[in-house]
Amino acid sequence: MPVVDATWTTSPRRRVPRQERSRRRVEGLLDAAARIVVERGVDALTTRDIADAADAPVASLYQYFNDKEDVLLALAQRDMDEMDAQVAEDLAALKVLSVDTLVRTTMLAFVSVYHRRPAFVEIYLRGRTNQAVHQFGREHNQRVAENLRAFAIDAGLATTKLTAKIALLAVEVGDRIFQLAFAEDVDGDPELIEEGIVLVTSYLDRYATAKGRTAKPRGSEATDRKGIRP
Repeated sequence: MPVVDATWTTSPRRRVPRQERSRRRVEGLLDAAARIVVERGVDALTTRDIADAADAPVASLYQYFNDKEDVLLALAQRDMDEMDAQVAEDLAALKVLSVDTLVRTTMLAFVSVYHRRPAFVEIYLRGRTNQAVHQFGREHNQRVAENLRAFAIDAGLATTKLTAKIALLAVEVGDRIFQLAFAEDVDGDPELIEEGIVLVTSYLDRYATAKGRTAKPRGSEATDRKGIRP
């Protein structure tokens, strides 16, 4: 089965900790920042509050991050890494491959990470006014589109008429669906999520091969509709 590439196009400009103690300190700072974001929102985040919440000197934060923006990007990267890994894992577990299962599995993998990482919902889905986060997300969407397009073509699910631009449009539409679904509901509106899956699937089905249009056995996969909510 083709493998979804989870490499990055962007990364926060920060010193990478090499010792285990330093890595734990950075994780503690990120966890503290995530708690503040969930409790107070992105705009309320300050480097001093992060350090206080992590019970660490503020100077230790500046050893690894230039400013609050770097912390936000590091949080986004950590959660996007988890998201990419979840997509790859769930696609590898599929018994039946089609455009429908590809879209449904990918979008529900994203939803499962949103449920586990509420700070990511605040930073990425609700925090797009931050230009750095916005650009970081756009670059990630482009990489996701490239990977999924390659996966679909290599697996014989789509023809080469599925161009990079079309794949990117589908991913951006899915991204907007998530923004709407999670705007008011921390778990995501299940009806909007389901309708979004149908919308993106219908759009991409125009570029599917006969194999790609194969219907999956309903209820037999981890991507069944009842899996939208945790």
